[in-house]
Amino acid sequence: MTDPRRQLPSMDALLKEREAVALIDRYGRETVKDSLRRALDRTRAEAGPEPSGAVDLLRAAERDLEARSRPSLRRALNGTGVVLHTNLGRAPLADAAGRAQAEAAGYGNVELSLSTGRRGSRYDHCSDVVCELTGAAAAIIANNNAAAVALVVNELARGREVLVSRGELVEIGGSFRIPDVVGRSGGRLREVGTTNRTRISDYAAAIDESTGLILRVHPSNYRVEGFSARPSLAALVSLARERGVPLAHDLGSGLLDADLLPGFPEGPTARGSLAAGVDLATWSGDKLLGGPQAGVIAGDAALIGRLRRNPLLRAFRVDKTTLAALEATLMLYRDPDLAVRRVPALRMLREPAEAVEARAAAARLEPPPRSRARVDVIRTEAMVGGGAFPGFTIPSAGWAVTGIDVERLAAECRTGLVPLIGRIERAAFIVDVRTLPGEETARAAETLASALDRLADV
Repeated sequence: MTDPRRQLPSMDALLKEREAVALIDRYGRETVKDSLRRALDRTRAEAGPEPSGAVDLLRAAERDLEARSRPSLRRALNGTGVVLHTNLGRAPLADAAGRAQAEAAGYGNVELSLSTGRRGSRYDHCSDVVCELTGAAAAIIANNNAAAVALVVNELARGREVLVSRGELVEIGGSFRIPDVVGRSGGRLREVGTTNRTRISDYAAAIDESTGLILRVHPSNYRVEGFSARPSLAALVSLARERGVPLAHDLGSGLLDADLLPGFPEGPTARGSLAAGVDLATWSGDKLLGGPQAGVIAGDAALIGRLRRNPLLRAFRVDKTTLAALEATLMLYRDPDLAVRRVPALRMLREPAEAVEARAAAARLEPPPRSRARVDVIRTEAMVGGGAFPGFTIPSAGWAVTGIDVERLAAECRTGLVPLIGRIERAAFIVDVRTLPGEETARAAETLASALDRLADV
């Protein structure tokens, strides 16, 4: 009896097939050869009674190519109801920012002055519009807010003490702690006051010749309630000026102006902080600002000049596409009404719950008749996320799927062509529609319906 493995087509023969030529055009010759080799090896190992022909091998290779070419970083549908979801990339970019990134992907005047034809600085980009929007005298951009804080500490308090209230020694995502940032940046942390109460007199008593910086940190990812107090920003500004110590304010999430989110809890804003007289303010670009990941530093021109000359800035520098997306986002804020319509994070946060519920109901999502699942439109509670407004919830709406193994359903939705991420609450799979703007609501409905259909056959 002839060994079926001897009847397998050769690699050369397979590569000449019309289907293989199309795959080569898409994936490249060496990549296609590797997948065909895998298909041949699997066929030889299985050694079935019937030989596999070229068609079977090419189909197997195509499946392998599709699986291997699927990027690990993929677009996902956010049905969690958390607008600034850290695990899902925080703020989605505005269309204008996406277009700016694509435009900047080629050559551009990243470090070239178009007016003089000489070398320029990437830190000139975005600075003018930041100053225009906040009233700052100067500004620069780092690659995230932690880098911005680290740079400020390194330049102003390297080898010296940094005064921080004990109630502001926060830990952000990934076990990243303010004490670690200060220490690794060359500063010596000096804790001021107590966890729940810090007075201006505590700061005054701590200032001496070794003090390099007073750092005010907004505890954006938790709240201290009850018997608590800390001095006003105005009081800190007054003390810092009196003692000749620079004051930096880490805003964290970084809302430009409170009027952008009416009805939300009171919190620090970039414009308000700088108007109060802090020397430097830092905040994130990819949280409440609704732009790309970046760290904005704005304030005193002389101090910004020192930061621009700090060698550490090169390690924290931003890519050209980030600068382009950030500038496009900031320009939308010149007209606040335009910003709330076109910055996705602001638009999602401000959408009335009734409008969200209407979008959820309009999808008319129903499970297949053979499924035991039930889908209801329900009221939910969404969250801001990104460490902003802890404990504050936003009335919202979405779909609740019950009567089915919700863990399997969640996994089925996550592994779809476009992953849909929801949450599980008390034996129900919840998809919050607030974080599914525009056409994403319909796409999420299709993904969920497809998952329910597949599970009905199991």
